[in-house]
Amino acid sequence: MNIEIKRSKNPIKYDEAIRFMESRVLDINEGKSEELIWTLKHNDIYTAGTNSKEIEIIDKSIKVTKTNRGGKITYHGPGQLICYFVIDLKKRKKDIRNFISLIENTIIDTLKMYDINTFADKKNIGIWHKNDSKIEKVAAIGVRVRKWIAYHGFSININNDLKKYESIIPCGIKDKGITRLVNIINQNYDNLEDRLVERFISNLKNLNV
Repeated sequence: MNIEIKRSKNPIKYDEAIRFMESRVLDINEGKSEELIWTLKHNDIYTAGTNSKEIEIIDKSIKVTKTNRGGKITYHGPGQLICYFVIDLKKRKKDIRNFISLIENTIIDTLKMYDINTFADKKNIGIWHKNDSKIEKVAAIGVRVRKWIAYHGFSININNDLKKYESIIPCGIKDKGITRLVNIINQNYDNLEDRLVERFISNLKNLNV
């Protein structure tokens, strides 16, 4: 299993990241490139998935970038860890729901290493944390599949500005909140990126046919 691991330390423009992934999808389909796992950061940006609605934009003055990933409206910015991927499901089980579960388990298993218990919700995609009686999202997931190649990715809130979410209805969900890792446990998350990639690769090996 040959997967290129790409780590970008400086913020990457959202549209550049999307163009890079879409080009990689075509190359993988033609057998010209390896699969990809790419960790990075974005500067402030709101993105709207294919299921988003105008009513989910509370502050009409913000700029929202439309994208072809699944899901609704979300925010990316400093203090988030973003993990994009381009993974060929033709080499594995052609099961999109199973692949989403793999992503969910990758995040859940990684956060357990930091004594943080989270869970997935079949009705509301993403990774959630229960804070007393309140349920809050700590990671967002958005995936698109083209020619049985899955791409886009997920983001984990580490120490980002949660006030940015007040301009939107995040992921179209009104009755749940948004949190970040430092609010759950204030500790060092410097090695989160490495642990996440290691777990992702391990889980992908188990998905192989």
